[in-house]
Amino acid sequence: MWAIMTVVVVFEFSGGATLSKGLNRGVATLVAGGLGIGAHQLASLSGRTVEPFLLAIFVFVQAATVARFLPRVKARYDYGVLIFILTFALISLSGFRDEEVLDLAQSRLSTIVIGGISCILISIFVCPVWAGQDLHSLLASNVDTLANFLQDFGNEYFEATEDGEIKEAGMRIRNFERYKSILDSKSDEEALANFAKWEPCHGQFRFRHPWKQYLVVGALLRECAYRIDALNIYINSEFQIPMDIKKKVEEPLRKMSLESGKSMKEVSISLKKMTKPSSSDIHISNSQSAYKDLSNLLKSGILKDVEPLQLISLMTTISGLIDIVNLTKKISKSVHELASAAMFKNEMRPTISSDKSDSLSIGRAKPIKSHDDDDVVTILGDADTSNDTDNQSRGESSIDSCHHAAIKINDDDLIYEKHEDGVSSDQSIASRSGRE
Repeated sequence: MWAIMTVVVVFEFSGGATLSKGLNRGVATLVAGGLGIGAHQLASLSGRTVEPFLLAIFVFVQAATVARFLPRVKARYDYGVLIFILTFALISLSGFRDEEVLDLAQSRLSTIVIGGISCILISIFVCPVWAGQDLHSLLASNVDTLANFLQDFGNEYFEATEDGEIKEAGMRIRNFERYKSILDSKSDEEALANFAKWEPCHGQFRFRHPWKQYLVVGALLRECAYRIDALNIYINSEFQIPMDIKKKVEEPLRKMSLESGKSMKEVSISLKKMTKPSSSDIHISNSQSAYKDLSNLLKSGILKDVEPLQLISLMTTISGLIDIVNLTKKISKSVHELASAAMFKNEMRPTISSDKSDSLSIGRAKPIKSHDDDDVVTILGDADTSNDTDNQSRGESSIDSCHHAAIKINDDDLIYEKHEDGVSSDQSIASRSGRE
């Protein structure tokens, strides 16, 4: 009976949640059972008259303790404390009328252990769902959502909607406002981080993985989402600034939002691949450069003829975007710290060697029929120009920086070359005397 109840209560969707509830229930039952037996033995020594009062005091004291409501205890051990209270009361009070209290405690503990182990084995080895992986994916998705907003900001703010584009604009706005899902993500992130701490090592998530840093990044993302929500009010406001005024500051604002969006996109990709961000700092530097250009543009007095109300709305939008750009810098720095603490691998980028090989690096050989049914072999590879003279004397053609050369099997003429820039040319080489 208790084994079935344990399976029903303990089994959760993710492995971390199941492991958390299983260990909490098992340890709480063991500790409460031992203390319950001790309380029963101590109360029985006081005589039949005092025993019920003493047991009532024990139950009241352990049930009325405020330890359950401490923040750290409630966050990770709330279920265990609850099971401890129930088990202690059950063992100690049932012992007042049942002399086989030891058998009761043993049977309850053994059945709970059986049910808990069954749930843990299934959730970890049979069909594992990792809360840590879910938290990591949620964070990467939130960063990508903010990146999409920043990249689309210029189109939404500086482009007027024509009458025939209302339906398309409505769909674009719905995609534009996906950031709102980040505003209330705190509870999900904290729950996933709590369950992830209970999970064993899996994949690239090692022992003592920096789950707290995920919460730091998540808090910065929510702060950025709230700033974006405030900025979005001015984008969809009924009071719109004339487009000719917006155009005066369009270039630096577009660059600021676009480069910040690219930075967030790089961070999102690096999180998905679990690599260290490599090029996000470049985009952040570009956005800071655009901010300086905007500052110089405003100092030049380009908006001196703008109406006060229009100027207030425009400057509020600019100020909000600047705050968001500064937050993206903090987010990128926080993700860098997460990548270092989690020991993410460095991103591998393809490199092109400047050294040329001594001969053709053969990639593919493809036979082609010429007009005279002569066999031609096309070799794709790296060519070396140092041996052009020798190669041509052997009937071969080596093309510098080409990766594509055609070789005649016999000494016939037609050689087809494809250069690196994609331009193709037919070259006819006189070969034999008496042949046209």
